[in-house]
Amino acid sequence: MKRLQAILVLLALLALLALASAGLGAGKWQSLKDDGLHDPGNPAIEVLQEPSEALGVLQPDPAGNKVDWVRSLESGVIEPRPSLRDDREPEILDTTVLMKNTNELPYVLFPHKPHTQWMSCDGCHESIFIAEIGANPINMGKILDGEYCGLCHGAVSFPLTECHRCHNTNASSVGGGAGSAADAEKTQ
Repeated sequence: MKRLQAILVLLALLALLALASAGLGAGKWQSLKDDGLHDPGNPAIEVLQEPSEALGVLQPDPAGNKVDWVRSLESGVIEPRPSLRDDREPEILDTTVLMKNTNELPYVLFPHKPHTQWMSCDGCHESIFIAEIGANPINMGKILDGEYCGLCHGAVSFPLTECHRCHNTNASSVGGGAGSAADAEKTQ
Protein backbone atom coordinates (compact mmCIF):
# COMPACT_ATOMS: atom_id res chain seq x y z
CA MET A 1 0.00 0.00 0.00
CA LYS A 2 2.86 2.40 0.81
CA ARG A 3 4.36 1.75 -2.61
CA LEU A 4 1.01 2.54 -4.32
CA GLN A 5 0.67 5.73 -2.30
CA ALA A 6 4.24 6.74 -3.22
CA ILE A 7 3.48 6.16 -6.91
CA LEU A 8 0.28 8.23 -6.67
CA VAL A 9 2.13 11.08 -4.94
CA LEU A 10 4.83 10.96 -7.62
CA LEU A 11 2.22 11.08 -10.39
CA ALA A 12 0.50 14.04 -8.73
CA LEU A 13 3.81 15.90 -8.41
CA LEU A 14 4.66 15.21 -12.06
CA ALA A 15 1.25 16.53 -13.12
CA LEU A 16 1.76 19.72 -11.07
CA LEU A 17 5.24 20.14 -12.53
CA ALA A 18 3.85 19.76 -16.05
CA LEU A 19 1.19 22.38 -15.34
CA ALA A 20 3.72 24.77 -13.84
CA SER A 21 6.13 24.39 -16.75
CA ALA A 22 3.32 24.98 -19.22
CA GLY A 23 2.27 28.12 -17.35
CA LEU A 24 -1.19 26.71 -16.80
CA GLY A 25 -1.97 27.32 -13.14
CA ALA A 26 -5.46 27.49 -11.72
CA GLY A 27 -7.75 29.60 -13.84
CA LYS A 28 -5.26 30.15 -16.67
CA TRP A 29 -6.20 28.94 -20.11
CA GLN A 30 -4.39 28.89 -23.41
CA SER A 31 -5.95 30.82 -26.25
CA LEU A 32 -7.81 28.72 -28.79
CA LYS A 33 -5.17 29.52 -31.39
CA ASP A 34 -2.43 28.09 -29.15
CA ASP A 35 -4.18 25.13 -27.49
CA GLY A 36 -3.18 22.52 -30.07
CA LEU A 37 -6.80 21.47 -30.51
CA HIS A 38 -8.20 24.20 -32.75
CA ASP A 39 -6.94 25.09 -36.23
CA PRO A 40 -5.54 28.63 -35.91
CA GLY A 41 -5.89 29.08 -39.69
CA ASN A 42 -9.62 28.42 -39.69
CA PRO A 43 -11.55 31.72 -39.82
CA ALA A 44 -14.30 30.18 -37.65
CA ILE A 45 -11.94 30.38 -34.67
CA GLU A 46 -12.78 34.09 -34.42
CA VAL A 47 -16.42 33.18 -33.67
CA LEU A 48 -15.54 31.01 -30.68
CA GLN A 49 -15.33 32.49 -27.20
CA GLU A 50 -11.90 32.29 -25.58
CA PRO A 51 -11.81 30.03 -22.49
CA SER A 52 -10.43 32.85 -20.32
CA GLU A 53 -13.41 35.02 -21.25
CA ALA A 54 -15.98 32.28 -20.76
CA LEU A 55 -14.54 30.69 -17.60
CA GLY A 56 -12.51 33.51 -16.02
CA VAL A 57 -15.33 34.61 -13.69
CA LEU A 58 -15.62 31.12 -12.18
CA GLN A 59 -13.78 29.82 -9.12
CA PRO A 60 -10.37 28.41 -10.13
CA ASP A 61 -9.22 24.82 -9.79
CA PRO A 62 -5.70 23.56 -10.57
CA ALA A 63 -6.96 20.45 -12.41
CA GLY A 64 -8.92 19.53 -15.51
CA ASN A 65 -10.77 22.42 -17.12
CA LYS A 66 -9.43 24.66 -14.32
CA VAL A 67 -12.90 25.40 -12.89
CA ASP A 68 -14.06 24.49 -9.39
CA TRP A 69 -17.70 24.00 -10.29
CA VAL A 70 -18.89 23.37 -6.72
CA ARG A 71 -17.28 26.54 -5.35
CA SER A 72 -18.61 28.48 -8.36
CA LEU A 73 -22.11 27.22 -7.55
CA GLU A 74 -21.79 27.96 -3.83
CA SER A 75 -20.54 31.50 -4.52
CA GLY A 76 -23.59 32.21 -6.69
CA VAL A 77 -21.61 32.85 -9.87
CA ILE A 78 -23.61 30.17 -11.66
CA GLU A 79 -27.15 28.88 -11.26
CA PRO A 80 -27.57 25.68 -13.29
CA ARG A 81 -30.94 24.26 -14.20
CA PRO A 82 -31.56 20.99 -12.37
CA SER A 83 -33.19 19.34 -15.36
CA LEU A 84 -33.37 19.75 -19.11
CA ARG A 85 -36.95 18.48 -19.05
CA ASP A 86 -38.64 20.98 -16.73
CA ASP A 87 -38.08 23.87 -14.32
CA ARG A 88 -38.72 22.06 -11.03
CA GLU A 89 -36.61 22.92 -8.01
CA PRO A 90 -33.90 20.39 -7.17
CA GLU A 91 -34.27 18.10 -4.17
CA ILE A 92 -30.96 18.68 -2.43
CA LEU A 93 -29.88 15.57 -0.55
CA ASP A 94 -27.27 15.96 2.17
CA THR A 95 -26.43 12.26 2.43
CA THR A 96 -23.32 10.28 1.58
CA VAL A 97 -22.55 6.81 0.30
CA LEU A 98 -19.42 5.04 1.54
CA MET A 99 -17.85 2.73 -1.03
CA LYS A 100 -15.32 0.28 0.38
CA ASN A 101 -14.36 -1.70 -2.74
CA THR A 102 -11.22 0.34 -3.35
CA ASN A 103 -8.49 -2.29 -2.99
CA GLU A 104 -5.59 -0.57 -1.19
CA LEU A 105 -6.74 2.99 -1.89
CA PRO A 106 -8.73 5.02 0.62
CA TYR A 107 -12.49 4.47 0.57
CA VAL A 108 -14.75 6.68 -1.51
CA LEU A 109 -17.20 8.82 0.44
CA PHE A 110 -19.65 10.02 -2.22
CA PRO A 111 -21.47 13.23 -1.27
CA HIS A 112 -24.94 13.64 -2.75
CA LYS A 113 -25.19 17.35 -1.89
CA PRO A 114 -22.83 18.88 -4.49
CA HIS A 115 -24.35 16.61 -7.13
CA THR A 116 -28.00 17.32 -6.29
CA GLN A 117 -27.31 21.06 -6.20
CA TRP A 118 -26.63 20.68 -9.92
CA MET A 119 -29.31 18.35 -11.15
CA SER A 120 -32.40 16.46 -10.25
CA CYS A 121 -32.16 12.90 -8.94
CA ASP A 122 -33.48 11.47 -12.21
CA GLY A 123 -30.38 12.80 -13.95
CA CYS A 124 -28.53 9.82 -12.45
CA HIS A 125 -31.19 7.49 -11.04
CA GLU A 126 -32.18 4.98 -12.42
CA SER A 127 -30.42 5.34 -15.77
CA ILE A 128 -26.81 5.61 -14.50
CA PHE A 129 -27.08 4.41 -10.90
CA ILE A 130 -29.65 2.12 -9.32
CA ALA A 131 -30.79 3.79 -6.09
CA GLU A 132 -30.21 0.71 -3.96
CA ILE A 133 -27.26 -0.12 -1.76
CA GLY A 134 -25.05 -2.75 -3.38
CA ALA A 135 -26.82 -2.65 -6.76
CA ASN A 136 -24.07 -0.87 -8.72
CA PRO A 137 -20.92 -2.88 -9.57
CA ILE A 138 -18.76 0.25 -9.84
CA ASN A 139 -15.05 -0.16 -10.50
CA MET A 140 -12.30 2.00 -11.99
CA GLY A 141 -12.31 0.10 -15.26
CA LYS A 142 -15.95 0.97 -15.84
CA ILE A 143 -15.43 4.55 -14.69
CA LEU A 144 -12.49 4.97 -17.09
CA ASP A 145 -14.74 3.57 -19.86
CA GLY A 146 -17.19 6.42 -19.21
CA GLU A 147 -19.68 4.48 -17.12
CA TYR A 148 -21.04 5.48 -13.70
CA CYS A 149 -18.98 8.41 -12.33
CA GLY A 150 -16.94 8.49 -15.55
CA LEU A 151 -19.91 9.82 -17.47
CA CYS A 152 -19.19 13.30 -16.05
CA HIS A 153 -15.80 13.08 -14.34
CA GLY A 154 -13.17 13.40 -16.97
CA ALA A 155 -15.58 15.17 -19.33
CA VAL A 156 -17.28 17.98 -17.43
CA SER A 157 -16.24 17.74 -13.81
CA PHE A 158 -12.76 17.32 -12.35
CA PRO A 159 -10.65 14.69 -14.14
CA LEU A 160 -10.07 11.10 -13.07
CA THR A 161 -6.41 11.90 -12.41
CA GLU A 162 -7.48 13.64 -9.18
CA CYS A 163 -7.69 10.36 -7.24
CA HIS A 164 -7.75 11.98 -3.79
CA ARG A 165 -10.95 13.85 -4.54
CA CYS A 166 -12.94 10.61 -4.59
CA HIS A 167 -10.65 8.30 -2.62
CA ASN A 168 -10.99 10.56 0.40
CA THR A 169 -11.67 8.38 3.47
CA ASN A 170 -9.17 6.21 5.35
CA ALA A 171 -10.47 2.78 6.30
CA SER A 172 -9.24 3.30 9.86
CA SER A 173 -11.56 6.28 10.27
CA VAL A 174 -14.68 4.22 9.54
CA GLY A 175 -13.61 0.70 10.48
CA GLY A 176 -13.93 -2.48 8.47
CA GLY A 177 -11.91 -3.88 5.64
CA ALA A 178 -12.33 -3.80 1.89
CA GLY A 179 -15.49 -5.43 0.70
CA SER A 180 -17.08 -6.81 -2.41
CA ALA A 181 -17.69 -4.91 -5.66
CA ALA A 182 -21.10 -3.91 -4.46
CA ASP A 183 -20.00 -3.04 -0.91
CA ALA A 184 -21.46 0.36 -0.15
CA GLU A 185 -23.43 1.83 2.69
CA LYS A 186 -25.53 4.95 2.96
CA THR A 187 -24.55 7.41 5.67
CA GLN A 188 -26.08 10.65 6.90
